[in-house]
Amino acid sequence: MGRKMAGGLPQRRRGAALEDALLEAAWAELAERGYAGFTMESVAQRAGTSRPVLSRRWAGRAELAVAAIGRYFARNPVNVPDLGSVREELALLLRKWSERATPAPVRFMLDLRNDLAPATGDLIGVRRNLAQQIGEADMLGDILRRGVERGELDAEKLLPRVIAAPVDLARNEIFLTLAKLSDEVIYEILDLVFLPLVRKS
Repeated sequence: MGRKMAGGLPQRRRGAALEDALLEAAWAELAERGYAGFTMESVAQRAGTSRPVLSRRWAGRAELAVAAIGRYFARNPVNVPDLGSVREELALLLRKWSERATPAPVRFMLDLRNDLAPATGDLIGVRRNLAQQIGEADMLGDILRRGVERGELDAEKLLPRVIAAPVDLARNEIFLTLAKLSDEVIYEILDLVFLPLVRKS
């Protein structure tokens, strides 16, 4: 028991330990080969297991890649303390998201589009799935709640599409440039678009 196979994965791992090892191998494959060279077979070989072991958990390479990206984000959490200013807290949140997301994960997400297009899941679904894995909505929600409690924001103006605006604009900028956001862009998003919509009159 405990003897390792060629790829380094212990034979007796089960459940969460096995899944974690498989996702570690998947992320290593993505980092080394990119999504274009990413295959279920290469992940299985790296993990020292067989493709059926992967197929029982993920339907195909796109689903496996999304899970590996989600694990990466979950293991690199973004925490924003109470800075006493919703503007500065949101700026820090966007800055940290940007630094964590680029460049590799964004390239993987863009490359995933062709595989996801004919499937029931699209990029919106992928983003929602990743947000759930990394607590993205909770982080933003905490900042906005603090802003309401401090009297900076009007809770009635915090509609779902309005709340999504800064994240969507930041994501679009990152997808277009494949670079982290500059402070100039971050404050333009906040000062020209988002905060004027939600500030308390």
